[in-house]
Amino acid sequence: MPEAISDSPEQTYSSEYERRQKLEQNKLQKRLRREVGQAIADFSMIEAGDKVMCCLSGGKDSYAMLDILLNLQKNAPVSFELIAVNLDQKQPGFPEDILPNYLSAIGIEYHIIERDTYSIVKDKVPEGKTTCGLCSRLRRGILYNFAEEQGVTKIALGHHRDDLLETLFLNMFYGGKLKTMPPVLHSDDGRNTVIRPLAYSREKDIARYAKLRQYPIIPCNLCGSQENLQRQVIKDMFQHWDKQHPGRLETMFRALCNVEPSHLADTSLYDFREGKRLGGKRQAVQTALPGQEPEQSFGRLDVLNI
Repeated sequence: MPEAISDSPEQTYSSEYERRQKLEQNKLQKRLRREVGQAIADFSMIEAGDKVMCCLSGGKDSYAMLDILLNLQKNAPVSFELIAVNLDQKQPGFPEDILPNYLSAIGIEYHIIERDTYSIVKDKVPEGKTTCGLCSRLRRGILYNFAEEQGVTKIALGHHRDDLLETLFLNMFYGGKLKTMPPVLHSDDGRNTVIRPLAYSREKDIARYAKLRQYPIIPCNLCGSQENLQRQVIKDMFQHWDKQHPGRLETMFRALCNVEPSHLADTSLYDFREGKRLGGKRQAVQTALPGQEPEQSFGRLDVLNI
């Protein structure tokens, strides 16, 4: 009888490597699915009959968000609709075929909105200045209007736990406010509700999951490539803390979910004379006084990193 042909060491190594990759991918998917499901439940993000618009930029976060929401949709106790939307800002060299090909392959309804915001931003923002603020406002307005036209009830953005923490520190360091991007945000005009299903998820988990899933990532050449951004400074600080002090970011995020107004100093949140909590103040769109520069509002970066 002929002898059985055994696998070569290279084939054995490749097979074992693929098995481990698959196990890691499944583990990360379960973790992200659990965290997204918990966030949806805690903040009542999605309800029966909702039409959820997943905003995609081609970055790792929005790919992962859509992936997990599609996965949850199959087993959710309530029925809701998902559509995917990308805003093509007409950046030079933008690969227009990548997202349509990907979305067609997974079989989801999608829309590509074409608006030349790139030219507007480059024309209005002086060379060397940060473009993120204007870019974000333009994107937000376009997506909000499109959502209303399509009968969308929830707008899902791919901001994760680290984004929320970074925004908290940005507002403290540069804005003089104790606030961040909330998991659920109702627009001032009442037309739109923004949700952030990845609010409990760590960026490093999303990055690893995206790599394992081999998403066709599209880099942002308009704002993401700028150097010395204030957000990048905070991000670098967090990465250092995460390496030197494991668990610090988790503790910081728990603090966001465990606020005690009586131990702060905001008289609109707590009546220190009577010892009672108050309703607080609603954040409105701020305008600058005559002759002043508009104040940066880091809590309004709704569509910066989707």
